[in-house]
Amino acid sequence: MSPFLPMALAWMAGLGLGLFYFGGLWLTVQRLASLKSPMPLVLASFAGRTAVVVVGFYFVMDGRWERMLACLAGFIMVRLILVSRMRAELDSYLPRQKNGG
Repeated sequence: MSPFLPMALAWMAGLGLGLFYFGGLWLTVQRLASLKSPMPLVLASFAGRTAVVVVGFYFVMDGRWERMLACLAGFIMVRLILVSRMRAELDSYLPRQKNGG
């Protein structure tokens, strides 16, 4: 088997784990304003998302650090893409500042 396939699968798994983690974070943040006591939700969401991602990385890695790096690359790519999209959305809502003031 080509060594490219396991790396590509690890990268795709990293994309999926990133979507799970940051999607869950987004859903958690959306619910915070409606809660009287948000701390239990924040802690439970963080613990659950982190546990799933750590276990996912462990299984994807399968004892190979190269697979872990490929998975991490996919995970970080999702973060970078989502941050840039959110920043673009936020910029469209905020009024533009004039120079010199």
